[in-house]
Amino acid sequence: MIKEFIITGMLCLVATSMNAQKKGLTLNLQPKEDTTISPIVKEKVEEYATKINTIIQEEKTLMENELKVLQEKNLDKAEFDKQKSEIADRYSEKIDQRIEALGFDLDGVIQKQVKYSLLNSDVTSNEELKEKLLKKFSATKDFSGYFSYGIMTLTNDKPDNSLDKNMGYANNLEFGLKFNYQFSRTSAWGLISGLGFSWRTIRPDNNMIFTKNGGVSLETYTGDLDKAKLRTGYLMVPLGLQYNFSKLKNAGMDVQYRPYSDGFRIGANVYGGVKMSTNNIVRGDSQSFRDRSNYQVNPFVYGAQFTVSYDNISLFVKRDFSNTFKDGYFANDKALVFGLALGW
Repeated sequence: MIKEFIITGMLCLVATSMNAQKKGLTLNLQPKEDTTISPIVKEKVEEYATKINTIIQEEKTLMENELKVLQEKNLDKAEFDKQKSEIADRYSEKIDQRIEALGFDLDGVIQKQVKYSLLNSDVTSNEELKEKLLKKFSATKDFSGYFSYGIMTLTNDKPDNSLDKNMGYANNLEFGLKFNYQFSRTSAWGLISGLGFSWRTIRPDNNMIFTKNGGVSLETYTGDLDKAKLRTGYLMVPLGLQYNFSKLKNAGMDVQYRPYSDGFRIGANVYGGVKMSTNNIVRGDSQSFRDRSNYQVNPFVYGAQFTVSYDNISLFVKRDFSNTFKDGYFANDKALVFGLALGW
């Protein structure tokens, strides 16, 4: 029964394709390659469908001639319907016998289609099949996009500066490309790197704003303050290792591989970043401004990150080893970020 469904589906696809070619408009466009059905399978099925259609048309013509003779006998309706049904059954059996006599190798066609669906290519030998499998299931070397958001705090062994005492909500927003490099087809280890754009935002609390009066400091805003934040953008580059806990899989022909970018994984990396810009944003009833001048934010950051991932979702914690500000301003404050990343 399953085989009948498969061959019926193939015949329908081929018939649809042939019918569309007859009825479709002629456009000056490059035809799109059909990657659903193997060309070899399609050719065999089309040939089989043509032979079946020939058999049906031949037997149909003979049956129609016999029915004409039956109509000339002027039988009553009940007898006519009875003999008509007998004729139809007889020709139906004859068609089935002739189709069966064609000896269509369905098992062989199905095997070819399975291989094509796996490799998107027809193979004619075991050696070629193994070569295709080795190529298809080679070690992972690719780029994938990611987006992450994290809650940020500034750590300090001695939280005694004005920012420590007036620290509000801070966050780290980042997106970019991650480079995955699996060391071998079966290796659980791989290299991770990439390029990201990070925006770190610090919001002071207690109606305080960042100001520059001979240096950078926090001062009380005179009036009702709606928004105050210091946002700095960095260009970030990570470099580290990842371990994948997925089991080895067998692709056939003694070819084994391990999925690298899916399943449960852990990773650890260092990172470095270069500042792109800083923007001090203040909005309130007495004054509002955006200032992109120097607020003594460190032009370089570096640190380490630990990540736990499952498929495209990751949880991470990252810790700066560099101070957030330079030249002794808000001394020893270093960023600590807990966040969630989504890949695609």
